[in-house]
Amino acid sequence: MAFILPVQHLALQLESVEAGFQIKKLPTPQPGLGSAIIRIEAAGVLSYHRDVYNGGRHYSFPTPIVGGLSAIGRIAALGPDATALKEGQLIYVDCVIRARDEPDTLFLSAIHDSSAEGSKKLMRDVWRDGTFAEFARFPLENCIPLDEARLCGSLGYSISDLMYMSYLLVPFGGLRDIKLEPGETIVVSPATGGYGGAGVQVAIAMGARVIAMGRSEEKLARLKEHVLNGSPNAQIETMKMTGDEATDLAILKAFGTIDAVLDFTPPQASKSLHLRSATSALRRNGRVSLMGFVEQPVVPWTLVANNIAMKGKLMYERTDMIHFVKLLERGLFPRGKAFVDTKAFELNDWKAALDIAAEHTGIGKQVVLNL
Repeated sequence: MAFILPVQHLALQLESVEAGFQIKKLPTPQPGLGSAIIRIEAAGVLSYHRDVYNGGRHYSFPTPIVGGLSAIGRIAALGPDATALKEGQLIYVDCVIRARDEPDTLFLSAIHDSSAEGSKKLMRDVWRDGTFAEFARFPLENCIPLDEARLCGSLGYSISDLMYMSYLLVPFGGLRDIKLEPGETIVVSPATGGYGGAGVQVAIAMGARVIAMGRSEEKLARLKEHVLNGSPNAQIETMKMTGDEATDLAILKAFGTIDAVLDFTPPQASKSLHLRSATSALRRNGRVSLMGFVEQPVVPWTLVANNIAMKGKLMYERTDMIHFVKLLERGLFPRGKAFVDTKAFELNDWKAALDIAAEHTGIGKQVVLNL
């Protein structure tokens, strides 16, 4: 399937934070060395996208800018150095853009320039616009091939539902970083948010037993029900956090041997003591993946005495994305509503999409823009 690039295309552009979004006709991007032009079919919408673009989060990015996140689309045109990607191919477009001469320099496309000089330059001058558009230009290495016949044919996923990858990939990066093994027991804390819930789903798909921690018994019950609806044989336990370090530690130890912890502490809970309890409950040589905003330090002597390994992880690597797609294509995740409840909006309804995304959160929930 070959595309003929139009002269212009529709895009949701932010002229400035004060002016807000407008749907505009813009010149269609053209391919060059190291890039691909993607015909966007479904673009993810973050729960806090509205606050990013109205200035509520004070994120740094250049304007004017076409908004966006990760997306799924088809290759419309390729730069001359592409060797594996083909026009018409279905791909996942990743929003994490890295400098080729310094991979530690990275930013989130159309969201945040990371404030470092190198990433600010890349976002401003090279990879400014995101995926809230009919066409987008991205680096070749950000285009991850998807087996459309397997995913959308045999397994029955819709393209919109496949966008849930953008949530699942984040905890997968942390779990691979600490080398989670099938049969191990892992604590996910807190587990009732979007990324924590996704972490539960991914750990189950990887063959682990999960202890899901949270403050709301109602949300924990909903999480467990969602997981068991899609994977009836899943090994999942839930635990309501009390806020008392010693009490939570005693509850965790009653579950038996715990091998690892995946932490997604949100900024508003940064001083919570739950990570101290979870870390103290680990077996000797246990591992911790820190992917949140915890400020409360763990117990140093526990780390020393039990040889605990703690690793911070920001997002994921390209190899993680490739391995995740293999899990998805092998049918290790549920399908239908047991996989994700997607609310899809057309580009003209972008305001409703951003508003609903702020409310439609938690395990197995997402909002997308269909282009």
